[in-house]
Amino acid sequence: MSSAAYGDSATAAKLAPQVRMMDSPLAVSPKEAPVRFQISHLDFFYGSKQAVFDLSLPILANKITALIGPSGCGKSTVLRTLNRMNEMIRHSRFTGEILLDGQDIRRLEVAGLRRRVGMVFQRPNPFPKSIYDNVAYGLRINGYTGRLDNMVEHSLRRAALWDEVKDQLHKSALALSGGQQQRLCIARALAVDPEVLLLDEPCSALDPVTTAKIEELLFHLKDGCTIVIVTHNMQQAARASDFTAFMLDGKLIEHAETSRLFTTPSDPRTEAYITGRFG
Repeated sequence: MSSAAYGDSATAAKLAPQVRMMDSPLAVSPKEAPVRFQISHLDFFYGSKQAVFDLSLPILANKITALIGPSGCGKSTVLRTLNRMNEMIRHSRFTGEILLDGQDIRRLEVAGLRRRVGMVFQRPNPFPKSIYDNVAYGLRINGYTGRLDNMVEHSLRRAALWDEVKDQLHKSALALSGGQQQRLCIARALAVDPEVLLLDEPCSALDPVTTAKIEELLFHLKDGCTIVIVTHNMQQAARASDFTAFMLDGKLIEHAETSRLFTTPSDPRTEAYITGRFG
């Protein structure tokens, strides 16, 4: 990989090796992979203020897509639109089309949509309940009648947390460390077996060791779940994602396989951002 594409040899030296870690014979182009979400000509408004402009983007099934860009560029707005979380904000609206497996999300019952599209927020937000009850919560409200013990264990194992908490399941989730709480929130989202997992800056409040655990966890989860992650950390995007979309001022500037976007970006604004000239 040539460092010339970065326009900055120091930045290239930092990012390029991490991109190589994600190079894989499994990498595919958008044309070859099934599309889970298709976003077409999305415009999003908070009242009279437009936050996203004519954005079209495929989210590929069983891949990790990272949304990067400076603060206020619209990344989190796009993410929260995918499960209609933004509908909780008064006077917000969007035009355009978002299809989930070919279905318009506005025609789907919202509770059903959010069962299919789970979300993990920037800061861990466990309920003030036991570890067990946090994971079981979604199963109970969705009327699951099977053996909860098995489902709780399965979800905690998928979130790489079981071995750390198996002997304290009935203790308060608030007693866990920040990193454990975030993995518990991931386990809670996974309990209802979502097709898509949305993560909004999930590692911003975590230390590097815990961040590495979360990234490894995401890599294993994508076999059974499509993942979309918003991150300000370009090294994280380079390490953990298959595809990256760069946004600026509410517009999609570039979308490509992560290894290509970080080594040979096609737009000079992308190159300027990943080399640290602004952001």
